[in-house]
Amino acid sequence: MQQFMRLVATMALILVVVSAAPNAFCDEWPGVDEAVVKKFADQAGRPAREPFINPRGDMLLFVFLLAGAGGGFVAGYYFRGLFPPQPEQARNTSHV
Repeated sequence: MQQFMRLVATMALILVVVSAAPNAFCDEWPGVDEAVVKKFADQAGRPAREPFINPRGDMLLFVFLLAGAGGGFVAGYYFRGLFPPQPEQARNTSHV
């Protein structure tokens, strides 16, 4: 039990250090849309415009989270139908 607690404490310490490290070295990391897509769009002569659906902040990420959770729930509920169990003969054919 004592080893387990040491492992948990070590993992927690590593998690805190790793999560705080990016903030210590730079102010802000640009996203893919700013770092890559904007550069190619500017080179092609297509400047940025206001998107059709413009959620505030991380609302788009939250919507993706909800969609993933809903899809995971449905896939888990219908797991047997999506992946039917194999017959016993097909699973154990080695007879060793």
